[in-house]
Parts: sequence; structure tokens; C-alpha cells
Amino acid sequence: MQKQSKKPIDLSYLADNWPSPIVSRDKLTEFSGGLLHPRTTANHDCFGTGPKGAIRVGRKVAYPVKSLIEWMEKRATPQKNGGVNHGHYNS
Repeated sequence: MQKQSKKPIDLSYLADNWPSPIVSRDKLTEFSGGLLHPRTTANHDCFGTGPKGAIRVGRKVAYPVKSLIEWMEKRATPQKNGGVNHGHYNS
């Protein structure tokens, strides 16, 4: 019996308010709400592990929204503790 693959994070809502079918690399931080930096995808592109379907026009690089979201979802993991830091430090 095979385990069902369950998508832990759904980021499809990112496309809802994006005005274009592509995202320029320099707009990744804005598109992702600060989760993604342009250098991250630049580095992944260099190693062949970036979002599929990257488009280059001159020096500019862009990604199809759907492909970018799928790539982000594959890399995303939920926080085990809810992601809240209450300012307590272990000494």
C-alpha cells in the first residue's frame, strides 16, 4: 500500500493578487511576502534546482507564477512549534 503524498503547505493564494502570469526575479520578495530573496533563486538556477520554466530577456529573469508556487511549496515546511518565538532564551 502506497503512502498518499500530502502537500503540507498550500501557497496557491499568492497568485490571487499577482497581476501577471510571471514574476520577475527582482520582485520575488514582494511576491512571496518576504519569504523569498532573489539571490535564493539565482543560486538555485545556477545549480539547476530552481523553479522550472525560467525566462530570460536580456539580463532580467522571470518565472511562471504556477511553477514558482510549486517550487516554493516543495521547499516549504510547517513550523513544529507554530512559529512563535516568545522571546525566551535557553541559557
